[in-house]
Amino acid sequence: MSTFNRIIVVGNLGREPELRYTPQGLPVCSFSLATNERQKDKQTGELVDNTIWYRANIFGRKAETAAQYLQKGSPVYIDGKLKPEEWTDRDGKPRFTLNINASDFNFIGSSAAREEAPQASKAVAASATNGSRASVKPAPTPNAAPDDDFDF
Repeated sequence: MSTFNRIIVVGNLGREPELRYTPQGLPVCSFSLATNERQKDKQTGELVDNTIWYRANIFGRKAETAAQYLQKGSPVYIDGKLKPEEWTDRDGKPRFTLNINASDFNFIGSSAAREEAPQASKAVAASATNGSRASVKPAPTPNAAPDDDFDF
């Protein structure tokens, strides 16, 4: 029986993407990616957000595209291979990192939502400078977790 290693992650970028090139000239884009899961604490009954961090690498032309259009906080879909890495920090504590070598990625969210955010900032700035009140609603968060209470 053959096996395969594949992971699909939908999350938000934790930092600005970094574009670099290998000695052979292959572009590589690296960034951190966070996923959030809301769970009910069995002892207290309160909702607790659990965040899992990943490091992602995208290669080739897709790396240049990712570096050009992605930014910190951008929601993104990543498809690739998971490569867990175990290491020891300076204090001698064992650490664990989840690396994704992405074969594909997609932008999430509409271009209209990305365009609304700068306009909202301009309206707030204009109201602060001329003293008028502008009614600006924040753009909806594409990956907002529902407020459902699930007992795990």
